[in-house]
Order: sequence, then structure tokens, then C-alpha cells
Amino acid sequence: MFGAVSFANDAASEMLTPLLPVFLTATLGAGPAIVGLVEGVAEATASLLKLASGRLADRGWNAKGLVVGGYGLSNAARPLIALAPGWGAVLALRFADRVGKGVRTAPRDAWIARASGGGRQGLAFGFQRAMDHAGAMLGPLAAFALLAAGVPLREVFLWSVVPGALVIALLVFGLPRAAPALPAAGAPPLRWRALDARVRALVVASAGLALAAVPEAFLVLWARDRGIDLAFVPLLWAAASGAKALVAAGGGALSDRAGRLPVVVGGWALRVAVLAALAAVAGGGPVVTWALFLAWAIALASTESAERALVGELAPPAQRGAAFGLYHLATGLAALPGALLFGVLWEAFGAAAAFAAAALLTSAAAVALLAIARRAGRGER
Repeated sequence: MFGAVSFANDAASEMLTPLLPVFLTATLGAGPAIVGLVEGVAEATASLLKLASGRLADRGWNAKGLVVGGYGLSNAARPLIALAPGWGAVLALRFADRVGKGVRTAPRDAWIARASGGGRQGLAFGFQRAMDHAGAMLGPLAAFALLAAGVPLREVFLWSVVPGALVIALLVFGLPRAAPALPAAGAPPLRWRALDARVRALVVASAGLALAAVPEAFLVLWARDRGIDLAFVPLLWAAASGAKALVAAGGGALSDRAGRLPVVVGGWALRVAVLAALAAVAGGGPVVTWALFLAWAIALASTESAERALVGELAPPAQRGAAFGLYHLATGLAALPGALLFGVLWEAFGAAAAFAAAALLTSAAAVALLAIARRAGRGER
């Protein structure tokens, strides 16, 4: 059910996301720094709420209510971006959208972790992420069809209400009333030292990675600067989402067999290689542009299932929701300064310098993940 919900929700979300940086810059006159501000505030907002909502789920709050409320708020706010008169209104609506994401994500992830058997959480999260990315492939294709039919950009945003309504129907009528094996009220407080050393290492290193992360909105601007036509931006995004769907499922299953840390560190190393290529490649035409865009998507998707499975597998059962919230909180808090830093570097020194800085910071995050885990005496699995 969560796979179906994720499919429909991302179909709605990704009708907007690849077009939003173009809408901000070309229609509303904002610059790259504003794009970074909007994306950074959006992700930081979501992550701040994930810890609170995860803790509420641990304490016995109605998980279905948290999940339905979160998805409902996002799908109510998202189409209203079509009516935004300026970038400030877009920022406010993206804020509301991400509030919904913050409310729903940790309870949902804890629910998936409880519902999946031991040793199969990588596969379970891989399936959910694959369905999410499959929906993210459908959304841009729908946007491309609407743009090709002559539908104005703002009206494309309004059409996202259709898959959004399906999300709510699936949740209300298809989701069980309560998550399986919910802990009783009065769950013990979340203690940092009570968490497995690999979870602590992942949280710390993921925060560093988020500081270095390149919001995909900037990849759209990069592709546009290299000559990709606006009508083809949704197709490029859809292809990237299709690649993510394939890689997410495989990466999660691989982590069940080979271990979580090797998959995570290997995927982060791939990010470094792609960022270095983005910084170094100046020409090459549309083929190189498409190849690097897809390579970045593959690098992002290669670790997300293993990261979630590591948290779900090693966090204390009565603190699983809060542990997921802590993981998302750490990454989100770093997302805002990271996005702003990338936008400022882009404006001041150009895209190549910004990508090079991101590659260096990503390398440091990958090294930190291994160093912290080993220093704590746990090492690689």
C-alpha cells in the first residue's frame, strides 16, 4: 500500500519539481540563490518535523492519522503554486508541502520497518523507493504531454491535483487503521549513546553529505544552460527517475546480502566521481548532458534504501520512529545552508566551482562515516 501511495504521490509531486526552478527563474525572475533558498528551506522544514512525528508514533499516536494528515497537507498546498505571484509565495507553499512531508515520513518508515521481516528491510525499503521513483517518472511524462499539447506552465501545476486525490483515497480506504506492533505509550527517551555506532556514524556523516548535496533543481538549471529545451526537461527528469527506480530496489536487496555500510560508502564514492565529472566537463553536447544527469540520479538512489534499512535494523524497536526522525533531521538541518552555499558559489564563481566544492565535501562525508564507525569499535559489517 505504501508503494502505491508513494507512486501516486510522486507522480503528483514530480509534475512540478523539474519545472519549478525554471518557473522561479524564467517566470518569476528569481536567481540561483533564491532557488537554493526555496529548496533548502523546504527540505530543512520537512526534516525538523520528522523527529517530532517519529517520536509521537513511538508514543502510540495514531500512525495512520499522522501519515494521512501529512500527505493531505502536501497535496493541498502543491497545486496552489500555480497561483503564486512571486517567489515568496512559492517559498510559503513549498514550506507547507514539506511540513506535510515532515509529518508523514518517520511514522511511515517506522511502519515499513516493523512490517518487514528481519534481514529483509533493505528489500522492503528498496521496493518502496522503487515505487516512489516510478511515480516520479510518470509525473514528468504527464507534464511533458501537457506542455507539448500547449498547456501553460501554471496550468500544468494545477493538474497535479488529480494524482494527489488518488493518494488520499488510497490512504483512507486502503491503509490499515494502526501500524503493526506499535510500542506502548511512554516509550523510553531517545538517547544518542543507546543507538548502534553505525547508526550514529550514519547520522553524523549524512549531515555532512547533506551539506554537500546538490539539489536536483540545480541540475535542471545546469542542463538548461547546456541547451536542453524546456519541453524536454520533464523527459530528462522522467528518465532519471526511471534509473532511480531500478537502482533503489537493487541497492536495497544488495545491502541485505553484502551489508549496509559497504553499499552506502560505495554509493557515496560514486557521487564524488559524478560531481567531479560535472565540474570538469565543459562541452560534449546533449548526449553528455543526459549521461551525467542520469549518473547523478543513479548515485543518489544507490544508497537511500541501505541507509533507511540500517536505521530500521539497528535502532531500538521502541525508538525506531524517533531514530528515523533523527536521521532525517540531521540531513535536513544541513540541507538549507548546503543549498544556499551551492547557489552562492554558482552565482559568484560558476557552476564548475560549485560542483567541485560539493565533490570535496562529499568525499569528507564518506571518510567520516567509516572513521566514526571504526573508532566506535563496530567497523563494517
